[in-house]
Amino acid sequence: MTFDQIASLLSEQFDEQVITERTTDVLQPYLVIATDSLPAVCRVLFEHPSCYFDYLACITAVDNGPEKGTLEVLYHLNSIPYGHRLVLKTLLPRNAPGEPLPVVPTVSHIWRTADWHEREAFDLMGITFSGHPDLRRILLPEDWEGHPLRKDYTEQELYHGIRVRYEDRDDPGLEN
Repeated sequence: MTFDQIASLLSEQFDEQVITERTTDVLQPYLVIATDSLPAVCRVLFEHPSCYFDYLACITAVDNGPEKGTLEVLYHLNSIPYGHRLVLKTLLPRNAPGEPLPVVPTVSHIWRTADWHEREAFDLMGITFSGHPDLRRILLPEDWEGHPLRKDYTEQELYHGIRVRYEDRDDPGLEN
């Protein structure tokens, strides 16, 4: 199936509030999906006999910065038997410091590999995946402060008495 055929199939299954944008004028075309509808759309893509997106290759999170006020979560899907590829994107409002983290429904019940990808996005970007069976940090210690891939992230000075932030990284006395 082509990108347009897959988009049409989803348009037939869901109303216009689910697929909010189709972008084909980029290297890797994508569909923007309403956040709440993401699991239902993914279920169709996984179960539909013409699609059978059986492999979730990657979940990527992007911080568009405080100025834009949005985060993106991208899902890179492949159908191994059919050779189809598809990218889904969902947009989230970015939370300000001290506010609750943005929430996306999990797709780990559809693709088991989403478990680790969602934990990584939670750990490094501060995106909560509702319904996830074990949402906790995967790369950083549980008591780490903040989410290091956020554009407004500031390193903490010390972590359990260990210096983690250096003011002058060009100091020849510091090892890189």
